[in-house]
Amino acid sequence: EDLIENIPQSLRLKEELSIPKAMSESELEDKICRIAKKNADFYSIKPLIGAGSYRHFIPEAVKFLLQREEFWTCYTPYQPELSQGTLQPIFEYQSYISRLTKMEVIIPSIYDGASATAEAALMSLRLTHKNKIIISNLLHPHYRETVKTYLTPHETEIIDLPYKNGLVDMEKLKILIEEDVASIIIQNPNFLGGIEKMAEISGIVHSKSALLINVIVESMSLGTLKAPGEMGVDIVAGNAQSFGMDLNY
Repeated sequence: EDLIENIPQSLRLKEELSIPKAMSESELEDKICRIAKKNADFYSIKPLIGAGSYRHFIPEAVKFLLQREEFWTCYTPYQPELSQGTLQPIFEYQSYISRLTKMEVIIPSIYDGASATAEAALMSLRLTHKNKIIISNLLHPHYRETVKTYLTPHETEIIDLPYKNGLVDMEKLKILIEEDVASIIIQNPNFLGGIEKMAEISGIVHSKSALLINVIVESMSLGTLKAPGEMGVDIVAGNAQSFGMDLNY
């Protein structure tokens, strides 16, 4: 009463608020589940949303490991003598990604797939000493914008590659690819969920001494599709969040 003595009686609430009574944790969870069931989710319907959002399974052991403090940040440990516990899982991660992609060198500590794609584009400029990049229109729009942001200071010429019937237009690619192109960025599976003909694309790209960058938004696909390294891909950039995170926006 002493805490509210300065509040006039006319401003004080005389009756109880019209809100439900407090619930226990189990009661609250039951209520939330009932509300959630009113929505259509990826486990009750056949998901065709594409755009990198696909139904996938995550073992409970993975969720437990992700709660450990060494997995809370993607920063590279700069003091190896103090970070052996962190360096070991990073090495294991690199090893497994290498096996999945069939690529010899793996860089694990880039923030996200979009940033990795942009870094891959910059790498292709440095390696080829060219300043023109072709980007598939079936690359995720967020990735595309990130790449453009990274490349703006370099005044890189970006060429859009159209698609046909949900896949890269091969005839247009043959026309656009020239000797002054540093690289071509292809998402596979693409934004619409289509499986690109990476081996065929690789042949076209390498005929003009350009580099092929394969963007993988859904890394679970590596367990089914042929590895990028076996299809002539030069650089792989991707997002491995689906290995440990549920579907989310």
